[in-house]
Amino acid sequence: MIDDNADARVEVVSLQAAYDGYFRVDAYQLRHRMHAGGWTPVLHREVFERGQTAVVLPYDAIRDEVVLIEQFRIGAHAAGHDPWLTEAIAGTVDDAESVEDVVRREAQEEADCTVSDLVPIGTFLLTPGACSEACSMFCGRVDSSGVGGIHGLDDEGEDILATAVPARDAIARAARGEICSAYGAIPLLWLGLHRDDLRARWG
Repeated sequence: MIDDNADARVEVVSLQAAYDGYFRVDAYQLRHRMHAGGWTPVLHREVFERGQTAVVLPYDAIRDEVVLIEQFRIGAHAAGHDPWLTEAIAGTVDDAESVEDVVRREAQEEADCTVSDLVPIGTFLLTPGACSEACSMFCGRVDSSGVGGIHGLDDEGEDILATAVPARDAIARAARGEICSAYGAIPLLWLGLHRDDLRARWG
């Protein structure tokens, strides 16, 4: 037995990398405790090893605007959806970085805006049936005046359109299901619940 996560309810029989490229896929053989008692048979599962990510929804409480980005997403294309998704700003967390450092850096890279205060929204497992990604989300205080244009890192092939839009309109789009990326929908729906508090705090 491999002590993978020190959870006595799970026995990892074997674990090996099935693919290691831009991302990694790990192949597990495992069994786990059942609700009615006893153990499952040995199950074969692959996990897309995404690591930790961080998201920030930049919000200007004075102008009552949010900064949203639009970029091409291969997963949406493969699923048959429009691949240019509207989202909040996101990035992958490296070992030496905090999630707060990541969202501040990504806000500069993807929208050329500076985040000051951060309010945690929560940490979410976006596709826990197949992927290890744990995403920490924040709302960040910004000055949205002058924000806009195309940004991103050339060496990563990024082509990111940033736009400042009225918060009310963006929240309404999320509520209507028009923003299908969790990176956009979750923080916008959260803002819909907390917008008045943030305007009193940051306005």
